[in-house]
Amino acid sequence: MIKVEGYSGKARATTIATEHGEIKTPIFMPVGTRASVKCMWQEDLYEMNAQIILGNTYHLYLRPGHELIEKVGGGLHGFMNWDRPILTDSGGFQVFSLSDINKITEEGVTFSSHIDGSKHLISPEKSMEIQKGLGSDIVMAFDECPKLPATKETLRESMELTLRWAKRCIDYKLRDYQKLFGIVQGGLHKDLRTECMQRLEEMDFPGLALGGLSVGEKNEEMVDFLNDFVHTMPDQKPRYLMGVGKPLDILNGIRAGIDMFDCVLPTRNARNGQFLTHDGPLNIKNLRFREDTLPPDPSCDCKVCKTYSRSYIRHLYTTGEFLSGNLITYHNLYFMIKMTQDAREAILADRFDDYYKEFYNRYTSRKWASGQ
Repeated sequence: MIKVEGYSGKARATTIATEHGEIKTPIFMPVGTRASVKCMWQEDLYEMNAQIILGNTYHLYLRPGHELIEKVGGGLHGFMNWDRPILTDSGGFQVFSLSDINKITEEGVTFSSHIDGSKHLISPEKSMEIQKGLGSDIVMAFDECPKLPATKETLRESMELTLRWAKRCIDYKLRDYQKLFGIVQGGLHKDLRTECMQRLEEMDFPGLALGGLSVGEKNEEMVDFLNDFVHTMPDQKPRYLMGVGKPLDILNGIRAGIDMFDCVLPTRNARNGQFLTHDGPLNIKNLRFREDTLPPDPSCDCKVCKTYSRSYIRHLYTTGEFLSGNLITYHNLYFMIKMTQDAREAILADRFDDYYKEFYNRYTSRKWASGQ
């Protein structure tokens, strides 16, 4: 499934083969929670070279339902007219974060829908059934995602449940082309993570993900953990860091050896008027941009920065025009995808540390710090 093409320190460039095309890593994956990346046409995503997008099992199960998606579109690719790879998460994180949980048992999680309060049970088998219906290229195992900080005893209990659920997931028959990734849990405890990873390896998952990070621990703790742990993960399997998406966090993950990233940050922050730029985050609603004729990010070559001024986009945002969400989202996703593409080129040229330092120093210059 994976070909490792080069290293620069611990950072690596790979190609991951899927039914719907190859993925060149490191890669940032836009999140299309409800079969749509917010404010984006599929054509926009092709244009910015989004190689793979995400769908959300929990949300698509509740609306419109995986049965309808399979019946109408033959799966998510046909339903949303997207012919490149798709990864679906298991629904576990949303079950724990969005729903009123009634009970966690060996069978699964019983919860109340955040939409209408209706009762549901998602078990490992149910998660696999939904993701099989969605037809995604990469399927995630159903896991428990505890918040940090948590006691080591609590994390071990959660890890053991995750491993038992993982076995039930891998025993479920998916579509022949679908690849199931196991999720390594264990908090910031390297011994728990190592044990979890080794036991998942015995089940022979095609890829491994790190879950349970960026859920309450300090940022420096996550970075230290990644530097200490990621290089111990199998070389010949994709490495996915789930839900981590600030630009510097992604670069730190790449530096540690991670291949794949996703986060709602670029789209969510866009709806709040924030551009991601090479000089750090820029909040377009700030009054000082009212008469600013510069592009949002003068160093960016996306069509938004080539065409529109800060003054114009600020006007759109402050008057509630929908176009502002489209423009800021397009730029932010382009920025993240281009950042990982540039990182890949730096790795292949064995100059990733130089790229990292240049990006870090400029991004943290705090050029927009006053009233960001």
